[in-house]
Parts: sequence; structure tokens; C-alpha cells
Amino acid sequence: MSEHPRIRQRKRAFPRILGRERAFLAETLRAETTGGLLLLGAAVIALVWANSPWQDAYHHLRDARLGPLTVEAWASDGALALFFYLAGVELKRELVVGTLSKLTEAVVPVVAAVAGMVLPAIIYLITNLIAKDGKPNGWAVPTATDIAFALAVLAIVGSSLPSALRAFLLTLAVVDDFGAILVIAVFFSHGFHLLWLLAAIALIAVWYLLQRRRVRTPFLYVPIALATWWCMHESGIHATIAGVALGLVTRVVADPGEEHAPAERIEHRLRPWSAGVAVPVFALFAAGVTLSGTAVRQMLTDPVAIGVVAGLLVGKSVGVFGGSWLTARFTRAELNSDLAWRDVAAVSVLAGIGFTVALLIAQLAFEGDPAQVERAKAAVLVASVLAALIAALLLARRNRAYAD
Repeated sequence: MSEHPRIRQRKRAFPRILGRERAFLAETLRAETTGGLLLLGAAVIALVWANSPWQDAYHHLRDARLGPLTVEAWASDGALALFFYLAGVELKRELVVGTLSKLTEAVVPVVAAVAGMVLPAIIYLITNLIAKDGKPNGWAVPTATDIAFALAVLAIVGSSLPSALRAFLLTLAVVDDFGAILVIAVFFSHGFHLLWLLAAIALIAVWYLLQRRRVRTPFLYVPIALATWWCMHESGIHATIAGVALGLVTRVVADPGEEHAPAERIEHRLRPWSAGVAVPVFALFAAGVTLSGTAVRQMLTDPVAIGVVAGLLVGKSVGVFGGSWLTARFTRAELNSDLAWRDVAAVSVLAGIGFTVALLIAQLAFEGDPAQVERAKAAVLVASVLAALIAALLLARRNRAYAD
């Protein structure tokens, strides 16, 4: 009897998700799975189009100016702002009422996510620092995980896997997205203009006050969102950061008598637009890499491509798994009794799918060098496909074990 209380107090590395949190998780997974499939479809269309006899039409459309920006810029700066807004909302929700609000439950996925960003960056830097023509400035490309793509693979081959594993991947992705946001904001902002930034901050403060006063009309929020996006863009900070900032000041806790908090209502309305339109449109104009024989041969010797592939395939899997195992090994956290470390290893490989944000960072890191952007993007695509295939095989084996 003396041992029983001590055992019950041990922390769970992957806690069970119950009640309303479980329902919310299930709804999110369904939406992200659909988005992942649409994302994959858009990427395939882009690759086929960019390598077809009509490739000139693809490049003309991508580079065409539509108002102040090109079509490609509208896709990366504009469409992805919606994706990052929802990332900001998810991050705040996790911090306030979700897994990240409990330190004992948050420590493992947080450490795993950080390790899964740091190790790929180190591998990339080593690869490019020792190479004669290396480009260390692309270190951030292999640090990001694409949650939509990863969840789509998990849903297809892992229907019998425990929900705790899916919860871990989702929490990992939220922290990973936050890290990518910081990287973009700190390292890929150019031509800083203070007045435009102050204007953006003022608009974010207005959004926050409207939330505090329980104002619900979209006729106020939509113009504020558009104005904030434009001010952030003109400030020199990447425009998608505006989406994150607005997401972080959106109210996520429902008032007494209120059925849903504003974050839930807005997310329910906007997620289909993000998963079904914004992210696939970005992929359509970002993934169109021309894979000629010369380009493929250059990739095989290009330190940037080698660093990206090694970072995503090796760095991500070792970083995520190693961070998880070391945290559980040297703290009082323990693995959920429903899971085995082989499950975590399979999901760690899945984290090597770096698609949406990795493609965006590749554009930002090698801006002004179109040929290098193409090779970096091609490396992201190759690594993501390989990570998806390897993880699918591992997860399928684990899925059969649980189904039996």
C-alpha cells in the first residue's frame, strides 16, 4: 500500500486526452487530414505542371504581378497568414487550457520539438561549413515540420494507434510552429520600418480590446486583420507574423453561459479555408520545381540539398526521439502505458516531413538566388517524401500490432 500513492503521482510523458479536449483533438485531426491530402494534391499538380511542356505558363503565372505583389508573394505572404493565424490560436489554446498549460505534461513534447529543430540546424550547418561552396544561411530550412502532411499520413496508416500518440504529434507541431514563427520573425525580416510596425501593434491592440469587450461582429475584425497584415508587410517583418499575433490575442476561454469561445468559433469557420484553399494555393506556387537531369545531378553534390535532406531525415527523427527519451529518462515523467517507444520512434520519423513552412523558409533564406531556391525546395520535397514513406512503413507495422 505504501507504494501505490507514489506510483499514482508519477508524471505521464504522453497523457490520455479525455472529454472536451479529446473531442476538440478529433475535430482538429479530421480537418488537418483533409488539408494534408489537398496539400499533397496541390504539390503534385505543381511538380507535374512545372515539368510539363506547359512549364512556361506555370512560371509566368507564378511571377505575374497582381497589384503590389506577385502571385507567388500573395500565396506565401497572404494566403499563409491565415494558416499562421490558426497556428497562433492553437498555440494560445494549448498554453491556456491545453497540454502546454500543465508543465508536467508539456515538458516532453516541448523538449522533443526544440531538439527536433536544433539538431537538423546543426547537421545542416556542419554540412555547409565544411563544404567549399556551402551556404550556412539556409540553416533554418530543415527545422520545420508540416503538421497537415504528417497528420494525413498518420490517419491513413495509423487508424488503430492510441490517441495519445496523435496528441503528442499535435502538441509537438504547435511548439514547432511557434519555433518557426520566431525564426522567421528574427532572422528573415528585412528593411525594418518602425512606424509601420507601431501601426501594426496598435491594430493588434484594438483587436485585443474588442475581444476583451466581447465584440463579435466580423465587420470590424476583417478590416482590422487586413490592415494589420499590410502594416506588418510594410514594416519589413514577414507578413505572416501578423496572423500569429492576432491569433495570440484572440480569446480562447468561453464565458459562463457562452457555448463556444471566439477562438473555437473563428477556427471552425476559417480552418476549411486554411486547409482547403490557403495552404494548397501556397503549395501550388511553391512546390513547382523543375527537375531536369542537370538539376538532379546538381542536387546530389549541392551541400544545401544534402544538408536539408540529412537535417529532415536524420536530424528530425533523432532529435524528436532523443529529446523525448532523455526527458523521460532523466525526469519523473513516464511513457503512457498505452504506448511503446517504438511508436514514438515512428512518429519521430514522421516529423521529418517538412513541407509548407520549410518551403517558405527556403524562399526567404535564398532570396535573390532563384537556382538555389529551386534546389533547396527540391531537397525539401525529396526529404518529405522519404520521411513519409519510411514513417508509413513503421506506423503500419505498429498499427497491425495494435489491431491484433
